[in-house]
Amino acid sequence: MAATRVIVSANSSFLLKPHLLKPHQSLNLCFNLNKNPSFLSKKRLFSCKSLFKPEIITKEDGLPETLDYRVFFLEKSGRKLSPWHDIPLHVGDGVFNFIVEIPKESSAKMEVATDEPFTPIKQDTKKGKLRYYPYNINWNYGLLPQTWEDPTLANSEVEGAFGDNDPVDVVEIGETRGKIGEILKVKPLGALAMIDEGELDWKIVAISLDDPKASLVNDVDDVEKHFPLEFFFQGTLTAIRDWFRDYKIPDGKPANKFGLGNKAANKDYALKVITETNESWAKLVKRSVPAGELSLS
Repeated sequence: MAATRVIVSANSSFLLKPHLLKPHQSLNLCFNLNKNPSFLSKKRLFSCKSLFKPEIITKEDGLPETLDYRVFFLEKSGRKLSPWHDIPLHVGDGVFNFIVEIPKESSAKMEVATDEPFTPIKQDTKKGKLRYYPYNINWNYGLLPQTWEDPTLANSEVEGAFGDNDPVDVVEIGETRGKIGEILKVKPLGALAMIDEGELDWKIVAISLDDPKASLVNDVDDVEKHFPLEFFFQGTLTAIRDWFRDYKIPDGKPANKFGLGNKAANKDYALKVITETNESWAKLVKRSVPAGELSLS
């Protein structure tokens, strides 16, 4: 029988782990957007405005580093949420919610299960075996909720590559190691256009607002100025690009490629990517485009 790994709060009757928000903070949620249009913002497509501010809880089912392991997102009442569909993208003032899938300095390849109900976080598999990166990732890595890289859209600016059918990835460069399922408020700084086996797989470079250097970095040039020699005498942007370029080589696969001149685009371009993929996600959940095997619950 699969185990449930928990941390129980003092007054809780659930086997749950409360985290993600500080006591004075709250997180607005939007549920079943295609069924509740009253939650939608008129200013931005499918940017949520909730009428309540629940505490978000994660529940771990199974044991880490097993095929059955899942991290679910719930209201305190126990109602399940989808981290992909129900957690809002926009916080306001150019700030976005970012969900940690892979904490920095770890190698288990965790990801939102886009084809399972409520899209919990699980460890990726290949041929029935758990997947690991060949070495630790040096940054917090995860997704922007309410985004989708449409596999039917060719991007004329990035070699005509089609979307990879997943939410947009984020590389968060702050100093604090996140936790699986943690929600951080981040500001985008730039974007890398990775091409993975012909598919476009955006990497948004961002920083948590809680990081000590957050006020110093506001665009891509600031990253190299304030994070100049992070890894092997490289700037952070170069280190990120090279890490994602090379991580498949130890498995005998070719290096990944990058569009846009092999460089990180600036903040404005990153914001454009986020807007476009949010619009694609809105079409997906409204069923304006085929979902295929993707879960919309």
